[in-house]
Formats: sequence, structure tokens, C-alpha cells
Amino acid sequence: MDRVSFRNDYSEGAHPRLLQALASASAEQNAGYGLDRHSLRAAELIRARLGSVEADVHFLSGGTQSNLVAISAFLRPHQAAIAAHTGHIATHETGAVEATGHKVLTVASDDGKLSPARIAPVLREHADEHMVQPGLVYVSNSSEAGTIYARAELQALSAFCREQGLLLFLDGARLGAALVAESGDLALPDIAGHCDAFTIGGTKNGALAGEALVVCAPALKTDLRYQIKQRGAMLAKGMFLGAQFEALFDGELFFELARHADAMAATLRAAFSDHGVAFLSDSPTNQLFPILPPAVVEALEARYEFHRWQTMPDGDIAIRLVTSWATKAEAVEGFIADARKALVDRGPTCS
Repeated sequence: MDRVSFRNDYSEGAHPRLLQALASASAEQNAGYGLDRHSLRAAELIRARLGSVEADVHFLSGGTQSNLVAISAFLRPHQAAIAAHTGHIATHETGAVEATGHKVLTVASDDGKLSPARIAPVLREHADEHMVQPGLVYVSNSSEAGTIYARAELQALSAFCREQGLLLFLDGARLGAALVAESGDLALPDIAGHCDAFTIGGTKNGALAGEALVVCAPALKTDLRYQIKQRGAMLAKGMFLGAQFEALFDGELFFELARHADAMAATLRAAFSDHGVAFLSDSPTNQLFPILPPAVVEALEARYEFHRWQTMPDGDIAIRLVTSWATKAEAVEGFIADARKALVDRGPTCS
């Protein structure tokens, strides 16, 4: 029997409405390189959501590609990016940003977030021309720990970056999950107002592939298409990406899919909480990190796929569970039933 996967939110292909949009676009003749009618309309739909007609919107195929294209284009040769030590550009992109010649300066952050207080020591340590110059702050929302930024946090971070002459770039690979989180108060216009640039992830929210790179700061827009082309990120058949984002933002589908992923995670979270299970982070999104005894983890691995994320000092294991736009309620209920049985069989003591 195949194991049910809670390993990530991109195991499935694409939502049927996106597949239909691709089928329809494929039957047309379209301009290339992101200048097709679907990409242009998708960009307009996103700008309307931002409340800004000034933002440039580019569609790229993946998150790592979007990060390295944007960061390498925005920084001068001697400048570096600041990221949480858990940040995707620091941990899971094979040194992609650093391969472009820009160091990633990491900051310890248990919750995966940055703040002015956490960034300030980095600026003090890199104060002259003998070290790289911090030029950009990289944040993820939701973070790699599943946490989200409140409006006040992003506002404070933005104000600090502007005072210090730093760019603020937000990786939104899981932005949908962050925006619809019940405890969140950020909306797309807030992000556009506080960030110099950011991405909107499609790959992890119902698309076959694709990220929208949104550039708000006028100074960062110049010649960016040249940079995209040079990095091999400009698809000849750009309608492949544009048609998907057009379908996601022509209505509420982008938010509906993210809401489903968060709701499935909320069901899991409530069940673990009711059983007294602790979590590695306080995540209101579709990534959960319950801390379980090894015997329980091994029992669940017989039927489910997930990451063993971190071994705790007492030997218990924090696992990562990720729900998606396609996660079925019966899969969640089955996991909960099996987890309860494993916890009961293990005995009353758990982390």
C-alpha cells in the first residue's frame, strides 16, 4: 500500500482549473517570453490585488530561481543578503545566491523570523570595506518554521531597513498560507507597501510550477528583464506560467486553495494539542512540527511520509507535516486516528 504523503505541498500536480486554463491557452497562438495575453492579464490582476498600478510583475518557474535572479539583480557586487539561519536561501538552495557572488549573512532565529533587534548586530559587525556590505534583508512569509509576520512586525522591519539603507525582499513561496492564516492581519497591499520586492508562490499553492516576482521599488525595475533572460529564467512559452496565475487570481482561487491547506493543518494541530503534544514552533499555517516519541514516529512512518525535522535533547523527534490545496479530509482523519493509537500504545507520557 502506498503511504499517504504529508512531506510537502507540491506532491500533486495542479488544480483542475489551472489545467483547463493551460489547455485553453495551448490551443491559441501566443506571444513569447512573458508578453502573452495571459501573462499580461495575470500581472494586471495581481496589481489590482496590490492596489498598485506601479508594481512590475514577472513570472518565473521556481522559487530558487526567483530568489537568485532577484537578489543578484538588486545587490551591487560587494553587497550581501541578511537572512534567518533557517532561511531558504541559506539552507535549501545549494548556495544559489552565493554562487552569484553575494554572501548570505545568517542570523539565529528559532521562529524563522527577523526583526530590527536581530539585524542590528550584523550591521555593527560589517561596518567597513574589509567585509561585505549588508544590502538586503531576506524574509520568508510564511517562514520555514511555518510562522508568519504580523502587520506591525513587517512595518517595523520595513522602517528599519529604510533607515539603514537596506532593501527588504520577501520570499512568498507559501505566501497564500500566510495571508489566510486565522491569526494573521497582513494583506497583499501591506506587503507591497512595506517591501521593495516580493514573490507570490504558485508551485506550493495549486500550480504545476511558477512564482510571481513583484517589484515595487522603482530603482529595482531597470533592466530586470535583461537579468531574467541572462539567468535562463525567461521562458519562450511564458504563457505556461501566465495562464496559471491568471486562473489563480481571476477570482478567489489562490486564497481558497491556501485556506484549504491551512484548514487541514488546523485539524491536525487541534488533535495533537488535545493529546498534549508540544510543537517546535507556533505555526498557524500549513506546516506543523509536532514533537513525538521515536516509537510513535516509527509507527506513523509505516503508513505516512513526512520529514524527521529535528531530534530533541530528550530523544523525542520533531517531525514536519505539510498539508496542501489537495489534502483530503479523510487522509487527515486517518493520520489523526493512527497517531492517537500510537500515542496511547506508547503510554500517557509525551512531549
